[in-house]
Amino acid sequence: MKLSLQSLPALKEKGYIVPAFDVPAVRQRTKAAPRWIHFGAGNIFRAFPAVLVQRLLDAGETDTGLCVAECYDEEIIDKGFAPFDNLTVAVSLKHDGGVDKRVVASVAEALAYSRDFRRIEEIMTADSLQIVSMTITEKGYAVKEPDSETMEAPASIIAKLCKLLYARFLQGAHPVAMASLDNCSHNGDLLRAGILAVAESWRQKAAVTDEFLRYLRDSARVSFTWSMIDKITPRPSPEVLSMLEADGLDGLEITETINHTFVSAMVNAEECEYLAIEDDFPNGRPPLERTGVIFSARETVDKIEKMKVCTCLNPLHTALGIFGCLLGYAKISEEMKDETLVGMIREIGYTEGMPVVADPGVMSAEAFIDEVLEKRFPNPFVPDTPQRIVCDTSKKLPVRFGETLKAYVARGEKDLSFLKMIPLVFAGYARYLTAIGDDGKPFALSPDPNSEELLKLVAGYELGRPFNTGRLRPLLENPEFCGVNLYEHGLGKKAEAYFTEMNAGAGSIRKTIEKYMER
Repeated sequence: MKLSLQSLPALKEKGYIVPAFDVPAVRQRTKAAPRWIHFGAGNIFRAFPAVLVQRLLDAGETDTGLCVAECYDEEIIDKGFAPFDNLTVAVSLKHDGGVDKRVVASVAEALAYSRDFRRIEEIMTADSLQIVSMTITEKGYAVKEPDSETMEAPASIIAKLCKLLYARFLQGAHPVAMASLDNCSHNGDLLRAGILAVAESWRQKAAVTDEFLRYLRDSARVSFTWSMIDKITPRPSPEVLSMLEADGLDGLEITETINHTFVSAMVNAEECEYLAIEDDFPNGRPPLERTGVIFSARETVDKIEKMKVCTCLNPLHTALGIFGCLLGYAKISEEMKDETLVGMIREIGYTEGMPVVADPGVMSAEAFIDEVLEKRFPNPFVPDTPQRIVCDTSKKLPVRFGETLKAYVARGEKDLSFLKMIPLVFAGYARYLTAIGDDGKPFALSPDPNSEELLKLVAGYELGRPFNTGRLRPLLENPEFCGVNLYEHGLGKKAEAYFTEMNAGAGSIRKTIEKYMER
């Protein structure tokens, strides 16, 4: 049985959640009057926004679906959408072993930028269009040389979006919301800054007019909303694929594109999900609040993001990434069976982070962290690894831990030596850089943009041999890595001492964690 519109009745008989709406009719209405186009056809889009719209369609709360466009890896369209009538099997993996299998049919059109540009331009200029959203990763917002971008052949995704917005401006300057759904701080501002940088360079070349810049800067016509999105969506799992094949579904093989994206018509994701969006949609929006999306003011979205990134999830994830590699784990869920590691992250979150957590008011920080520890991290069906989590850690530490330190300082506490687990994480990261595990055996470091600089600090390291911890000072005193100068707040020497203890010999990392955990 192939995944197609024709196979929906058979899939329903096998327990799949199938569309409760007239799919051809919804697609026809969407093509005639599109309201939402999303850029970035990857797993998070298919497992989250596309499912939210599916729920609205099933409930009769909306009568149009989405269009999706891919600008970077167009093989996703050719291998993951086109052969399957633009359907996706979204598999929700629950912490208790339960599985929901849903056939998502909310995507009316799946388009490749280079091939389908004219159709994408038609959608972008439609006066019915309300939302232009995107999941293009944080790297997608970097426009290093806007002057090198041309209107005729834009290279970056930001420049391509700018070109399409210019087309919308020329066709009536209709209002629209530009909604980044990427997991990066103040994502709407990143998007706005990138598009304005490209537009300004084009204005200087007389490729666009001053009026276009005024259109982009007028929030009543073009908004750049902030959002906080949270849903773990790993690459398609062979184990999940085998489950679907056992149901009789064929042809969903996982393939790797030339850009190293792993593609299937199946996506797997955790059951938990959060999406908070600044409620600023100048041309209207669907009632996504009925699917659990939180719409609020920018300030509230900012607090929700800080709550997650600085206290309730990301710091705990990073700690598990660092110490999971050091202790030889290959899955986050397996780490959650380790009482030492669970005790460490509980102390990081509840004891050291919670006193200065950003309280958004609309959701409970304690309930959020409870769910992280009880459902999300222990979920054995979400194949996440410490090796993936520890990627780019040097860029993550100043936000995930440094913001908590700065929050303590802001309330007047200059001496932070009462903290134990947060400085232990910094020491653990320095110990991680040695690439020697707690068993004394070498392991492979994950990619990091600052590896070359940081690895010099531990060059020549040997487990159990004396090490001059003063060599770690360029790491521990640098706010770009730690958020603050740890030595100015009673934590620099403390981190050095932790490193020395973790250097004593095999097993010393675990002993050090256990020594300093609260009894």
